[in-house]
Amino acid sequence: MRENSTYLVLLAHGSRDPHWQKPFEALSEQIALAQENPVKLAYMELCTPSLNEVIEEIAQEQYKRVEILPLFFAAGRHLRVDVPNQIKDLERLHPQLKINLGEPVGLHPIMTQALIEVAGNLHIENKPL
Repeated sequence: MRENSTYLVLLAHGSRDPHWQKPFEALSEQIALAQENPVKLAYMELCTPSLNEVIEEIAQEQYKRVEILPLFFAAGRHLRVDVPNQIKDLERLHPQLKINLGEPVGLHPIMTQALIEVAGNLHIENKPL
C-alpha cells in the first residue's frame, strides 16, 4: 500500500457539453495543485471519466482510502441514493478501499460566505421592468 494512501475525487454531475466540463477540469487542476493528496475528477453521468472508472484506476494504484467531494449545491437523489449505492458496489469490488462520500460543497459554510460575497459584488440596478 502507498505511504500517502488517500485519494481525493471531485464528483461533478456531468454533461455532454464539453464547454460545461471545462470549468470543472480547471477547478480540479487548481485543487490538485493545492493538495498533498492526489486528485481526480469524476462525473456521475453523461461524460467521462465516470466514478467507476476513476475508482478502478485508484484501486489499481493501491490506495487505501478515497474521499469523494461532491461538487453539488445540495444533496438530491443522486447524492442521497444513487452514489451511496454505487459506493457500496465499488467497495465490494475493491475491499481494500474505504470510500467516503462527503457533503456537497454547497452546504459548506465557506461556500455560503463566498456566495454572499459574490452576490454583494454584483452591480444590480433597481430599474422598473
